Order: sequence, then C-alpha cells, then structure tokens
Amino acid sequence: MANYKIHPSSVISPDVHIADDVEIGPYCLIQGKGFIGKGTFVEGHVTLGSRHGIIEIGENNHFCPGAVIGGAPQDLSYKGEPTKLIIGNNNTFREFSTANLATSKGDGKTEIGNNGYFMAYTHIGHDCKVGNNVTIANNSHLGGHCEIEDGVTIGGVCAFNQFTKVGRGAFVAGSSIVNKDILPFCRAQGTYATIRATNKIGLARKGFPREEIANVHKAIRIIIMGSHTVEEGIERILNECTMSPNIEYFVNFIRSSKRGIAVDRSPKGWQDDE
Repeated sequence: MANYKIHPSSVISPDVHIADDVEIGPYCLIQGKGFIGKGTFVEGHVTLGSRHGIIEIGENNHFCPGAVIGGAPQDLSYKGEPTKLIIGNNNTFREFSTANLATSKGDGKTEIGNNGYFMAYTHIGHDCKVGNNVTIANNSHLGGHCEIEDGVTIGGVCAFNQFTKVGRGAFVAGSSIVNKDILPFCRAQGTYATIRATNKIGLARKGFPREEIANVHKAIRIIIMGSHTVEEGIERILNECTMSPNIEYFVNFIRSSKRGIAVDRSPKGWQDDE
C-alpha cells in the first residue's frame, strides 16, 4: 500500500512514480514521466515536469509554492524530445524558482546535485550542471549549459552567460554578470565579473588547513597578477607552489577553460587581503 500524501486538488501523471513519505500539497501539477524520491515535500501550486520530459527527483527535497521544475527548455530548437532533469537529495527550491529540462544538443540531461539551496526567482537553464552544496540567492539566473561546481555560493541578482563555468568553492558577489569562467576558490564581482580575491573565509569554513589556504592563495595571485600569459602562470604555479590535489585541480580547471578566465590585471582588479 502506498505511503504518501497527495492533496485531492493536485493532478499527477500516472507515469510518475511517487515513493513513500512524499507529501504533495494542493493545486500541484506533476506531468510527464519519472519519479519523486522518498521524504520529498511539494507545497501548493508547484509544477513538476512537462508533457514530454522525464524528471528524476531524489530524496528529501522541498519545493515551495510557485516553483516550476522540469519545464521545457527555453530554446527554439527544442521539439519535445524526451530529455531529463535530474535532481539529487536534500535540495530546497524556494518560491517561483525554475529549473528546465535539457535540450538534445548535449547529453540530454540538466543535473543538480545534493544539498542545494535555490532562493526565490532563481533560474537554472537547460543543460546546466550544478554540483553539491551550491547556494544561489534570489533573482540569479543561469543561462543554458552553465556549470557550477561543488560548494559555490552565488549572491542575488546575478546573471550567467551560456556555457560559463564556476569552479569549486568560489563565491560570486551579488549583482554580478558573468561572461567568463570563474576560478575555483576565488571571490568574483562586477559587470562583467572578474576575480577579486581568494575566498579565504569560505575555504576556512570548509576545513582547509591554513597552509593549504596560503598555497591556493599563492596560485591564484600568480594567475591574476603580472603581465605573463596564462601558460606562463601555470608554469610558475607548477614550480613555485606545493603540489596538492587542490593545486592540481586548479591548474586543470584553467587548462580546460573554453570561455577564458575572468581576469582583470589592472591595479584595481585585485583586492589583496593578506
């Protein structure tokens, strides 16, 4: 016998499997195919899924009133292909937040990890990849194909161009417009956003030892300051920094960047907080 609660005013597609301990409030519409994991709470006036898409929602998620999750991608090329939105566990989507299905241009999946907090009126566009422990504040929007790695915090009223990438543990200040990749472990700000400083407080809160914070800070300074090329900066990092998993990841992030790194080498561009 099913052990979930569904308000009688809500409409649920027969092709959506609902796990135990799910609660669905009044006037919700759940469409298409997929499943909703146990312990998930869907408040009133929430829309999940679309006629053609597939939603895969993990456990203990919370969808607040007005959220529209799994709607069709806002892309003129989309013709109703059965693409997916995949959401992990323990995420909160606040009022009127949106997250779209993928297009068929990539791997057919928009993916959101675990423990995310997406505030009111945030938007996660089609084909985005959002990692674990990500916080996005009110009215910030991700264009299609953005990649937001683990532990990123994004302030309110930010806009991200399509295909931009934000590295692990970065902080993007409110009212920023991001059109290039944001390095891991950094603080970025501005229109257009550039890297301003090392996210030392954030790294300390995540348990980074003091020596490793200094090591990462040195690597970031090498890339951000001076007149050398990025490749010359990478060479200096390899020669001057203590190699660690974080430094190796940092270098690989730079090498894999397709849009370029959001760097401002003018004197005002770097806020040295030593």
